Amino acid sequence: MLAEERLARITERVNENGSATVGELMEYLDASESTIRRDLNTLDSMGEIQKVHGGAVAISASFKPRDDEIADRRVINREEKCIIAKYAAGLIKKDDFVFIDAGTTTEFIIDYITEKQAIYVTNAINHACKLAHMGCEVYLTGGRLKSSTEAIVGAETFETLSGYNFTIGFFGTNGIHQKTGFTTPDREEAGVKHIAFQNCKNRFVTADSSKFGAISPVKFGDFENAVIITDKIVKGYDNCENIIIAT
Repeated sequence: MLAEERLARITERVNENGSATVGELMEYLDASESTIRRDLNTLDSMGEIQKVHGGAVAISASFKPRDDEIADRRVINREEKCIIAKYAAGLIKKDDFVFIDAGTTTEFIIDYITEKQAIYVTNAINHACKLAHMGCEVYLTGGRLKSSTEAIVGAETFETLSGYNFTIGFFGTNGIHQKTGFTTPDREEAGVKHIAFQNCKNRFVTADSSKFGAISPVKFGDFENAVIITDKIVKGYDNCENIIIAT
């Protein structure tokens, strides 16, 4: 295959799916890793795609390589997050075993919780403190504290969550994309989300509309495997059956 054809097919693939990994492109084009990485560098320099760790994303996709500080995220789209959080809190029933992920939208959920007979598990210190002060039974995972997001991560967290089976869980995300799924910048946080996600009967991703179309480096769940609670319909996602508009 000529180099020009290979570059064109890579560009088409990335734009079609929003992103592509090096491994996917190697299989798609039957090419070596070094060839694909060289092609991605070329296309990135041409402005055709955006090269990221492990692959590439479409220029049209919003790429978020890192987390903002949590203090900043608490005030961004606060009104929308509170509307989403109030709706989410109303889904918790008596005797539910609930996972609440670290994050600002998930933190706002706690402000609206009225069900005290559910049991709560979280990997966020502030979440646990708020739940305990409300009189809820709450368990905090062990592990390393990540200061920028106030999330607890690492091998101890993975081990704890692996032994739980949640009836319902609420997850934050940095990006929502139909092809790429739910993504976040940090590998360890993605690992925590993934394990809890897999061990959860009813999964809800709570995210304001700015997260749609965004992609971060690490995937933790497939788009179709959770219900998304958001504040408004976003163009391109209006026919998706797994989206709830909170009111």
